[in-house]
Amino acid sequence: MRPLSLSLLVLWSLALAGCGSQPARDGAPVYRPASYQSASVHGDFAGAPGVDDFIQRMARQHGFSPRQTASILSRAQRRQPIIDLMDRQAPSRRSTGPNGAWTRYRAKFLTDSSIANGVSFWRRHESALARAQAHYGVPAEYIVAIIGVETRYGGFVGKTRILDALATLSFAYPRRADYFSGELEHFLVMTRDEGMDPTRPEGSFAGAMGLCQFMPSSFRDYAVDFTGDGHRNLWHPEDAIGSVANYFKRHGWRSGEAVAVRARISSGSSAGVMKTGYDTQYGLGQLAARGIEPAGSLSGARQVSLLRLDAQGGYEYWLGLHNFYVITRYNHSAYYAMAVHQLAQAIRTRHGGTPGVRLSSLW
Repeated sequence: MRPLSLSLLVLWSLALAGCGSQPARDGAPVYRPASYQSASVHGDFAGAPGVDDFIQRMARQHGFSPRQTASILSRAQRRQPIIDLMDRQAPSRRSTGPNGAWTRYRAKFLTDSSIANGVSFWRRHESALARAQAHYGVPAEYIVAIIGVETRYGGFVGKTRILDALATLSFAYPRRADYFSGELEHFLVMTRDEGMDPTRPEGSFAGAMGLCQFMPSSFRDYAVDFTGDGHRNLWHPEDAIGSVANYFKRHGWRSGEAVAVRARISSGSSAGVMKTGYDTQYGLGQLAARGIEPAGSLSGARQVSLLRLDAQGGYEYWLGLHNFYVITRYNHSAYYAMAVHQLAQAIRTRHGGTPGVRLSSLW
């Protein structure tokens, strides 16, 4: 939860003392503290910890009347399966040696069908992808690959009501209540701004939405109206395409630069004892002194991250460039970013007129 500024605290205390109310932004209804007493939540979240504070926050910061917020929360349902699924996401114990985890992870996304479906998606939305690439500088294949990894090109966008997911995780899941109550806050503002019924949008059990699975905070920051109809709709392929490209651009994507390059490891290299990960940074001379060299062009990069992937049969080493780090802003995982990168390359190869390309020939 973001801390309130001193000025907001002063305004809030004055409001409680009956000395006026804080004007709402964007023409929203003005919050009048006296009305709070008559707002109550019914249903699954009646009396739940954090609900009263949330109602006050929506009034104070966004001009929602307490009755309005209470009415919305009264229509939310507590979903135990959401809590069970969240508990299963807890980090597993790290392996002490190679066990093929990367090979298994890659196999979920790098299949002939996922590549073929990516090419089909590209061809169906060729114009929008070309516009996004020209406007944001992000190659079409990476936009397609993100949507492929996230939702199988829109085939699996989720069937959980976003309101239920975020309310459950805000008021019935204390471990991450602060984060999800923030996302619920963004969701209600999003639905108001876009003219949506907050009980209608559906997505993942954690509240991610649309073909590109943005959380509500990312929607407000990065979603774009790429169709020109006056609304941002991540369930529409064109808006999702533009929004992914905008997300990458806003996180620093560098047009024309490479993403990742396989590393060549010499005998006697000290790669096995070096720190690895998308957030590491090494100079090329530093790596060369330890027996690590790029196996391809680095597009002029002088600083790279050292990546170690637990592949079947032993570790693979790669050098991650700036654009690789940008992909990890979508999901903070080197495996995720590498799956996106390799799927993008495979889709680009097949889309470019090499039918039936074998996966083993791509890396």
